Amino acid sequence: MPVSLTHGLKSIAIMYHDVVDLDRDPASGFPGFAADRYKLGRDEFSRHMAAIHAAIGGSSVILTFDDGGSSAYDPVAGVLEHFGWRGYFFISTDWIGRPGFLTEAQIRELDRRGHILGSHSCSHPTIMSRVPLSEMSREWKASTDRLAEIVGHPVRVASVPGGYSSLAVVQTAADAGIETIFTSEPTTVIRMVGACRVHGRFVVRRGMGSEWSAGFAAGKFAPRFRQALAWRAKGLAKAVGGGSLYLRAQEAIFNRLSSR
Repeated sequence: MPVSLTHGLKSIAIMYHDVVDLDRDPASGFPGFAADRYKLGRDEFSRHMAAIHAAIGGSSVILTFDDGGSSAYDPVAGVLEHFGWRGYFFISTDWIGRPGFLTEAQIRELDRRGHILGSHSCSHPTIMSRVPLSEMSREWKASTDRLAEIVGHPVRVASVPGGYSSLAVVQTAADAGIETIFTSEPTTVIRMVGACRVHGRFVVRRGMGSEWSAGFAAGKFAPRFRQALAWRAKGLAKAVGGGSLYLRAQEAIFNRLSSR
């Protein structure tokens, strides 16, 4: 498939994951120290949303939430609706109904309330870009089919799990009928892979002040530039050490920190 830019068309998308009581991290989403880095406390999340609202006025920003943890239903959706917003919730469909994850009834209700439901693959592969092409295709097709069956209409949006995207990841998503896909690259530029729009996102982690989210949303140079630099450095580490080696080193650091 040809890859092209969209002649200056841009978007600002911000990536979140779960919102939890900080003493109960496993209550929503995937367990473990690595996942917990992306889980915000309830008050922390509310401050971020208020800061974004104050920063953008009538402008638009895309707020996305990966994994399909149960906090998407409560408290996230309610906080978004308080500001008149709707979120993009990307769901790993093999986990639907498991403890800490959305149920089918909650997914239908979020859809009914105007939120966007999309695929985050079926199984949430650790390194999506290294999955065989046939399995990549199955991850996208089976997950969108499952969600369509739940909500009663086609599902055409997705996000790439784990931050490991590639041209093949996007191409197989497009072949599965996905028209818009979100990556973890911190950019506002929208690319086209065939008929599929590829959006970047700016990621929010626990402990980042609300000024980061507000800065991303308002298009401020400093926070976006700092995250882009970090992204390039991480990409270099992955390229030099390989994805698996990078993940093992990251896990070792997380284990040392969590044992303190």
